[in-house]
Order: sequence, then C-alpha cells, then structure tokens
Amino acid sequence: MTAQPPIPIVTAQAPEQVAFDRFELGQILTLYGRMVAMGEWRDYGISHLREVAVFSIFRRTAENPIYRIEKRPKLRNKQGLYAVIGMDGQVLKRGQDLRAVLRVLERKLIRAVD
Repeated sequence: MTAQPPIPIVTAQAPEQVAFDRFELGQILTLYGRMVAMGEWRDYGISHLREVAVFSIFRRTAENPIYRIEKRPKLRNKQGLYAVIGMDGQVLKRGQDLRAVLRVLERKLIRAVD
C-alpha cells in the first residue's frame, strides 16, 4: 500500500496589500469624472499599501491632495471601512457604505443657479 502525501492546510491569510475592488473604483471614478467635468479636480493617484488603499484627489498635479479616500479593513468593525480625509488631515466622513461616505464630496456638485 502506498502512503498518500498529506493534504496541505490552507489558512486564510490577510492579503499583502489592500486594494479597491471594481465596484468601489466605479463609484469613486464616477464622482471623479463629474468633478473633472466641472473643472474642480484635475488629477488623481492610487496607492495600495499593506494596511490601507488610498485614492488621492488633486486640484493640480504638483500639489498635495485636496482629498483622500481611504479603505482600511482593520477599522471595518470599529469606525468604518471607508473615510474621506481633507487636505489638512481632518476626517470629513467615515462609514461602512462608500456611497454614503462619498456624499460629503458630492455637495460641491450642487450649486445655486442665478
């Protein structure tokens, strides 16, 4: 009788980097496209790090980001998975639902008509 090699046990390990999925990027880029069409935003950058994924929004390419949209899976059960952070580092909105968190940036889309 031949001995069977042991079956490797696969454990769920944390991913090496956090990333936005296609649905999340779709929501972010929809808002980004509307703001670019209005002339408010000009450039963006995406960073996928070990503990956080960051979508940075710039008014001009050479500046610091005016907003950062962050995804932190470790804060999922505490403060919320998503956060919008302003230029000065102040958290503008935090929560579990990305669409609700992005509403803080959509307020700029609403303007009074003269």
